[in-house]
Amino acid sequence: MRLSGPFYAMLAVTIFAAQDTITKVIGSSYSPVQITMVRYWAFALFAIVWALRSKKGFRQAIHTNHLWLQIARSFLLVGQIIISILSFAYVGLAMSQAIFAASPLVVAVLSVPLLGETVGWRRWLAIVIGMSGMMLIINPFGQELSPWLVMPVLCTLTLGFYNIMTRIAGRHDSAFVSFFYTGVIGLIVTSVVGPFFWAPITPVDWLWLGALCVTSVSGHYFLIKALALTEAVTVQTITYFQLVYELLIGYFIFTEDVTMVMLLGCVIVVAAGAFTIWREHAVKRANLKALKAAEAAAQPL
Repeated sequence: MRLSGPFYAMLAVTIFAAQDTITKVIGSSYSPVQITMVRYWAFALFAIVWALRSKKGFRQAIHTNHLWLQIARSFLLVGQIIISILSFAYVGLAMSQAIFAASPLVVAVLSVPLLGETVGWRRWLAIVIGMSGMMLIINPFGQELSPWLVMPVLCTLTLGFYNIMTRIAGRHDSAFVSFFYTGVIGLIVTSVVGPFFWAPITPVDWLWLGALCVTSVSGHYFLIKALALTEAVTVQTITYFQLVYELLIGYFIFTEDVTMVMLLGCVIVVAAGAFTIWREHAVKRANLKALKAAEAAAQPL
């Protein structure tokens, strides 16, 4: 039986929520650089094995004419993962993921100067509303602000830049090529820096790290399967379920504080982000339809 794209997307989101939970468990016991390095060992191995099994052959499967672009975006992802580990450890799953939900709004803003895209008034309004929702989540006037709150905000900005660079890379390379260089370059970077942050790992924590590697690889695999079977706009929207998971996990497992104001902010951010994603998709589809109509009209009778 062939499973659907949305099913694989939900499976990936569920696995990523489990991955973040494991990261939270061990994140305060070891350096985030060390944890990230172990994750990349599994990530890169998976990418290399996949490339070796390609019908095109290994060299053709990983060919890129934009190596420096792939290197730059891979560096950004390494930084984003390290910051997210700090965020989960010191801010919490619920608060961190709630702020991360604003990432599509950041991408929409950055797409104007960096990609030359046009954002209409509807999406600008959604961005303003979404950012106001993020301020409700942070709630700067209702509590004593922790300096660690800068971590999820910085992580959201870094993720936004990473997504923009991934879009640019997507104009030249396939999704698999970007996936391969993400894993291999991340492995090289973290393996060079990681030994300086190494601390002895207990047998129990090796089990946790093993589970972290399994969730990282399987989550990305199912996400790729989802994107191969359904439109990216559908997958992007489904990924918001990760926020629901992590709010519940943060509240019930880690006894994190989840207030009604925070929940209201989450609803606003998710609604604004989902609208931004769908509106961008609708505009691109309309532009493509208009381009095809113009090409058809230009054909000689």
